[in-house]
Parts: sequence; structure tokens; C-alpha cells
Amino acid sequence: MQHVVLLGDSIFANAAYVGGGPDVVAQVRRKLPSGWRASLAAIDGAMIADIGQQLQGLSGDATHIVVSIGGNDALGHSVVLAEPSRSVADSLEQLAAVQELFRRGYRTMLDTVLRRGLPTTVCTIYEPRYPGDPERTRVRAAALCIINDCIIREAAVSGVPIIDLRFVCGEDADFANAIEPSVRGGNNIAAAIVSAVTQFAGSRSEIFTR
Repeated sequence: MQHVVLLGDSIFANAAYVGGGPDVVAQVRRKLPSGWRASLAAIDGAMIADIGQQLQGLSGDATHIVVSIGGNDALGHSVVLAEPSRSVADSLEQLAAVQELFRRGYRTMLDTVLRRGLPTTVCTIYEPRYPGDPERTRVRAAALCIINDCIIREAAVSGVPIIDLRFVCGEDADFANAIEPSVRGGNNIAAAIVSAVTQFAGSRSEIFTR
């Protein structure tokens, strides 16, 4: 039996935000082929540094790992967006420092996961939705590009598949609030997870969007 384990944060552990509807792992279970199962190790509020602890509880029969992490780290770094700046170059330098800090942490995390020797899929961070505040939405989407670049680059170096959540959850209806997936968004995420774990068979990174 194939066993998919979901690690990360509330992108997967979204039961508290769907009003009693199916969370992501429930929807993954419904979509997986016969003979497959899925379990949830992700924890709402988790950060990159927490993945090691989630791995400690990894089931011995796990065959696939899917990781969605980094959004809470990005939120923590978002204070830089309010920092004073002398020029565009100065702003970019501040963002570059955030990017390098994130990249190092993500690389360490991914190495730790890959040491388990299991097929691993990673997710980018989708763009938050702030209805009624398009400027805030645009600024955070632009800033997230530097974070997602780290995820895509490190995944490509390691040859693992990527679920690009920016395409998977691209409409307001995909969100229960500014940063959590709704039932519809969770359904999209579940479909992309199942595609990645059942279709990826290469040694080079590949992007999945549905």
C-alpha cells in the first residue's frame, strides 16, 4: 500500500477554516487510487524549523512525502515591507537579505526531508487575498516572488517535483480567509498532490498545477 504523508502548515492542516467541510487530507484520500492512503502530519502555524519535528513522527510505512511550508516564515519576514528605504536599490538589498535567510533555512529543511530517502514533493507559497485592499495584495504577491524563487531553485537542484500553489489557488473562492484554503481551494490542492505523487517518475524537477 502506498502511503502519502503531508508535512507543513495550515495549507494542509486547514480543518479549522472550512466550517466543517472536508480538509485537504480528506480530499486527498478521496482522490487517491485504490490501495493508497494519506495521513496528516502538518500543523497549523508551523514554520520551516518545525519540519524536523514533524518528521520524527513519520509513519514507518510512509512511501511519499509532500511538504508545504514557508508561508509563516514569509509572514514573519514581511515586516521588511514597512522598513524605511533610501532608494529602490536599498529596498532590493533588504529583500535580498530576507531571501538568503529563507533560502538557507529551506535548503536545510529539504536536505533533512530527503535524507529519509522517500519520493518528496514540495509546494510554493500562494499569493494571499486581501479583498478591498488590492495594493496590499499586489505588494505581498510581488514580495513572495523572492521567496518562491528559493523554493523552486532548491527543488530544481534536488530534482523533486513542485506543486505551484499560485496556479492551484488563483481565485478568491479558493480562500477561506486571506491566507487559508477554502474547501474549493483544498480540493484544488488535493488534485495537484495526487497528480504529483502518482505521475512524477523522473529525476528532474517538474511543476504540477492541477
